[in-house]
Amino acid sequence: MTADRLLALYEKVAEAPDAVHRLRRFVLDLAVRGKLVPQDAGDEPASELVKDVEKKRKADGAGRKKKSAVLEPTPFDGELYDLPRGWEWVSLAAISDVIMGQSPPGSTYNTAGDGVPLINGPVEFTEGPFGKTVVNQFTTAPTNFCEEGDLLVCVRGSTTGRTNIAAFRACIGRGVAAIRSAFDDEFIRLFLWKSREDIIAMGRGIAFPSVSKKQIENLAVPLPPLTEQRRIVAKVEELMALLDRLEAARTAREATRDRLTTASLARLTAPDADAADFPANARFALATLPALTTRPDQIKSFRQTILNLAVRGKLVEQDPAESIAKSYSGQAEFDWLPPTWQTLNFGKHCDIEGGNQPPKSQFVDEPRPGYVRLLQIRDLGNKPVPVYIPEGSTNRFCREGEILIGRYGASVGKIFWAQDGAYNVALTKFVWPIDAFIADFVFILLKSDLFQDRLSGASRSAQAGFNKGDLRDIDFPLPPLAEQHRIVAKVDALMALCDRLEAALTTADTTRARLLEALLHEALDPAESVMEAAE
Repeated sequence: MTADRLLALYEKVAEAPDAVHRLRRFVLDLAVRGKLVPQDAGDEPASELVKDVEKKRKADGAGRKKKSAVLEPTPFDGELYDLPRGWEWVSLAAISDVIMGQSPPGSTYNTAGDGVPLINGPVEFTEGPFGKTVVNQFTTAPTNFCEEGDLLVCVRGSTTGRTNIAAFRACIGRGVAAIRSAFDDEFIRLFLWKSREDIIAMGRGIAFPSVSKKQIENLAVPLPPLTEQRRIVAKVEELMALLDRLEAARTAREATRDRLTTASLARLTAPDADAADFPANARFALATLPALTTRPDQIKSFRQTILNLAVRGKLVEQDPAESIAKSYSGQAEFDWLPPTWQTLNFGKHCDIEGGNQPPKSQFVDEPRPGYVRLLQIRDLGNKPVPVYIPEGSTNRFCREGEILIGRYGASVGKIFWAQDGAYNVALTKFVWPIDAFIADFVFILLKSDLFQDRLSGASRSAQAGFNKGDLRDIDFPLPPLAEQHRIVAKVDALMALCDRLEAALTTADTTRARLLEALLHEALDPAESVMEAAE
């Protein structure tokens, strides 16, 4: 694998989800399979390196043979794959010492510098797989030690598999294992970095994830000759540096796209925007959006802009012959209001009803005679779980086509259409005069920033919510009924456009992801064609 080949591969899949992350793993996969650099028949085989380690251990141990050095290599999953000539499958214990941490008594911990540094886990780790540890605390009763330069691996809890390099001699707690190789171990570090997900998987299946010393010592390591290890490490560093630059360039491109999209959409909703410039700005935004949008999540801001334009009278033309019924007229206090619009007030012109609910002891999970559906905050999610209550236990009912708004917690301000049933105290129902409002326009209004921003200002931060009185104080703009219908039709058409663009981006992401998968599969297993892998 050369930098040119990696660049060529990147150009094909640059916009695929997690492209750089997947390419990093790809480089490491090639590295540990002997496919990253060519082999040299003159290299001393890895079997000789293992013999040298055994001799060194015998000499250091006065002839004592280390029992763990003869453990059977155990692959993470499946069988051991074929290695290039000169490579050798060995257990990690055959080439490295594994020192499991043991936590000293908690009463001996201190931050005053008494005793020796203590490394208990990721609190002392820095960013990156080979970051250097920092001093965070000390212990006066040290147990097991790591030495400067040891590779440290988290072996307990949610951080299992995370690695760092010991920057100093320290006591290690039971959440950490130190791996100390008998030779320059940078290749071993790359192998363990590449194997993090596999190490995490080893610790699953129990209440508190953990990896044992035996599991670590038995890890099957594909060991190259020492000179090839050095070539591999140098090539990995070269390619990872290239991927760093590509990732930075991609991040910069996406930031530029986001700024351009934000700026073009902001022109449309700016309070001081010249009405005469709006058509040109709208055409520019619609023309450039597909080119500036590369991810489905970026469509969200365009959807919100559509809503904001709709409730500001900028989405469809006004008809001077249309007007709001005099009984619903109000102050034109929004200085940008079109001449045919009026400013109304929720408290004066709408009914706002708070919900209630009986004790949960009356909840049932299945519909039954005399019971009604109770709509709750959790019904705002993608997978609502129906609950039913006795019909006589509440006096708050809603009907399909009415609008509910979340009042408390993380769901404050969320808007959704009601079903037939009751609604609980965390939801509020809007009811409006039928001759001045249509529900679809009210739904657009409530989801727009024009309402949501005012609601945020009225919400009570202490309880993360609002009451009916807070809503009654909010003013809102209203167009004539005929224009409401035109606005809703235009919003529906533009939302359908967003749906199509979002679907196209999702399809493109899927295609790129499949292409990336196929190309990586081909590189690791060239016996199968890219087309076969993509199918």
